[in-house]
Amino acid sequence: MTNFGAEQKQNFIIKTMKKVTKIVVLAKQVPDTRNVGKDAMTAEGTVNRAALAAIFNPEDLNALEMALQMKDRIEGATVEVLTMGPQRAADIIREAMFRGADGGYLLSGREFAGSDTLATSYALSCALRKINPDIIVAGRQAIDGDTAQVGPQVAEKLGLPQVTYAEELVAINDTEISIKRRLERGSEVVVSPLPALITVNSSAKECRPRNAKRVMKFKYALATSEMAVAEDKSKAFIEERPYLHIVEFAAADVNPDPEQLGLSGSPTKVKKIENVVFQAKEAKALTADDADINSLMVELIASHTLG
Repeated sequence: MTNFGAEQKQNFIIKTMKKVTKIVVLAKQVPDTRNVGKDAMTAEGTVNRAALAAIFNPEDLNALEMALQMKDRIEGATVEVLTMGPQRAADIIREAMFRGADGGYLLSGREFAGSDTLATSYALSCALRKINPDIIVAGRQAIDGDTAQVGPQVAEKLGLPQVTYAEELVAINDTEISIKRRLERGSEVVVSPLPALITVNSSAKECRPRNAKRVMKFKYALATSEMAVAEDKSKAFIEERPYLHIVEFAAADVNPDPEQLGLSGSPTKVKKIENVVFQAKEAKALTADDADINSLMVELIASHTLG
């Protein structure tokens, strides 16, 4: 059982004296809620995940780019991606490798099903203690939840300093990092000791595109569970090339407290559900008449779209 006590947190922070070599990006595969069609929502008002394409969470791509910028500035540094989800979530690890990441970790198992942000951050924290990174970078929030809670919760569980709403990497060395962060009315530059956790805003630099040579190099990368069902020829190919192996952790591999995983570790209670059913190509014609505009505002406020 993993217990994040003061002594363990201090042991993690002691790494400030170590040269920065390992950067881990927290990423999530999410349904593409930006491109909704008529089947995007169920009749109950929940996201119909089966009807939407699974994509790399947009702000996690911003985080990946900032991590790659750190790698560019630090000789010998590596960037790896950690994601929690089903087997298909390995797709975003491969996507990250196409763009510059060196590898990744898939945290997968039925024990994690139904996790809220608290259980998710706990599971990721357990995995991060096993990986032992020097810097953790994450997107501000995921488009399927919009809570912006997981990154800060991970930092708290590991006893790490955190910088949120990061927009630009200003400077980095072995002991500290300087970050420009977005504020409601402007920006500020802050300096944090390392190790630290950084959450990156959508206003940060967009992630670099795929590199053709890297696509050819990493397109056959497989997670452990994918290798188990692969042809013998593919298994042999990857065994000869360890850089193509995506490390996969089951719950037992990260030594968690089972009571803090999945539904049992998720105290979030849904008190009310408002059904919001989107239809494709909905439209309403308005005139410049004040009555039309007033009617629209009343409708938007009543549906809680505004206010």
